[in-house]
Amino acid sequence: MHYQPITISDRVALIFTKSMRFFADTFFKTRYGHRAVVLETVAGVPGMVAGMWTHLTSLRRMRVGYGPKIRTLLAEAENERMHLMTFIEIAKPNLFERYLVLIAQAVFWNLFFVIYVFFPRTAHRIVGYFEEEAVYSYTEYLKEIDSGRTPNIPAPKIAIDYWKLAPDATLRDVVIAVREDEAHHRDTNHQFAKEYDEQRKTS
Repeated sequence: MHYQPITISDRVALIFTKSMRFFADTFFKTRYGHRAVVLETVAGVPGMVAGMWTHLTSLRRMRVGYGPKIRTLLAEAENERMHLMTFIEIAKPNLFERYLVLIAQAVFWNLFFVIYVFFPRTAHRIVGYFEEEAVYSYTEYLKEIDSGRTPNIPAPKIAIDYWKLAPDATLRDVVIAVREDEAHHRDTNHQFAKEYDEQRKTS
């Protein structure tokens, strides 16, 4: 499911996302487990930044009504963190990839914070497009597993406990569960962006 860009802001968000995808494809190619480790580190940033800023906005304006959005965003950040913890168990990142995680997080945290403070609608659209790409990547990951090119190893315990999978669950089950999460985040963030349009019309 793809949200067709309508405004210039949407197009900027999509171009930014596709640029990020190009670098990921170039660097990781079909090493989807290692790709997941780095990208889930980045994916855990938007929910935390947006949740924190929305929380501060509520404090500054001294208004209620922000709670559901704050809880949704922080839950999204926690969910992405669990994706990372799971794929660390699966991919066993090397020292270089761990340093890459640190650099990616430091750069993206500051970049996304600025975007969210000044252009929150665009920020949510970016995340919506990020999640579209995540759904696509995990679908490709499934194809690698189903073709036998990636071993369908047993699921790590952390994944079995978190998603309440069967005791004999495999990597394939984990990827399906993660993909469902990403699809949910995709729809949620596109909806948040849409709400800004509706608020603007009401104003």
